[in-house]
Amino acid sequence: MPPRTGERERCVTGIDGLDTILYGGIPRDNTVLLTGSCGTGKTSLALEFLIHGAVAGENSLFISVTENSEKLLANIIPYKFFDRDLIKSGKLVFIDLPAMYERLGMTKAEMTMEEIDLLVAAIGNLAKELGIRRLVMDSITSVCYKLKTPEKIRDFILKLSKTLSDLNCTSVLVSEIAAQSSAYSTFGVEEAISDGIVLMANLERRGDLLRTLQVIKMRGTMHSRAKYVLDLTPMGVLLVPLLKGGSSAT
Repeated sequence: MPPRTGERERCVTGIDGLDTILYGGIPRDNTVLLTGSCGTGKTSLALEFLIHGAVAGENSLFISVTENSEKLLANIIPYKFFDRDLIKSGKLVFIDLPAMYERLGMTKAEMTMEEIDLLVAAIGNLAKELGIRRLVMDSITSVCYKLKTPEKIRDFILKLSKTLSDLNCTSVLVSEIAAQSSAYSTFGVEEAISDGIVLMANLERRGDLLRTLQVIKMRGTMHSRAKYVLDLTPMGVLLVPLLKGGSSAT
């Protein structure tokens, strides 16, 4: 769906329901916080966002912070549209952040301000070298544990967002929160400075545990704030409106 006159260019996620909610996709160059508790489908949705980008010819980068990328790929949903040739061709790239920490000499439990600048520059240089247009970091929460203070977290996310935006890269930062949390991030800083927030949750209804998705905010576009039921399938993420009674529309 091309943007209407005067609208921001869109990064079409390829997830039909999400693109409909966002009136055509994420405004290009935004930094979006994809947040939710354990088992809500955050990594699967983020991966699908990158795969669709790679299929469409946009170089895409997944930065894995805690889980080895080989293990991640071994556990990936067998998407019908995923071809490992996307990795061989360099359209879809996986980087393990602990390996980057090691190369940069970041061995301590807490990063200094100088190390924050070094890490942002390293990620930016990699994105520039590879011509990355879509980036996922899973999870930003794990990085924040090494930053410790709200000031450092704010500094890191702002600098990373600007660096990637200047490279015309649309980024998704996966955030982990506790179930039933009223906040959208662990430290309370991430949600305030992100361009968008997509909240994923588990909802128990009549003995079933449903996954849900809701766009809380997204700068640069109108969007639905309704809650949707999310299903993970080999054809990709499926979204249908959550009816008031708690069921999904059929």
